[in-house]
Amino acid sequence: MDIQKLQRAVIDALEDVKAQDIKVFNTTHLTSLFDRVVMATATSNRQTRALAASVADCGRALKLTGITIEGEDTGEWVVVDLGDIVIHIMQPAIRQYYNLEEIWGDKPVRVKLLPESTARSAMFTSDDEPA
Repeated sequence: MDIQKLQRAVIDALEDVKAQDIKVFNTTHLTSLFDRVVMATATSNRQTRALAASVADCGRALKLTGITIEGEDTGEWVVVDLGDIVIHIMQPAIRQYYNLEEIWGDKPVRVKLLPESTARSAMFTSDDEPA
């Protein structure tokens, strides 16, 4: 599947459950294991789990295989691995403490996150993708 389409589907799944502070980073120059890291903030354990479930459901709907979820037991930091994209869903204190943006964030993918009432179309840009 095209990485931009998968990226959009992940963002939509996160927005559907009201994720906050969604950031997308291109990691192709750092690792061959995955192409994107997505980070999002949730306000509670319940929302963290719901966001992870929404992303995993999205992956299954796209017929992705090998989807894994880690961290659901505590719900403070849940990681969803969709293969080409790894999603970190964290509560604010955890996200601030671990500051993963410092590790993965040297090449952000600019995404236009849409207000809830706006249609679901967006533009992605980065150094290696067309506007």
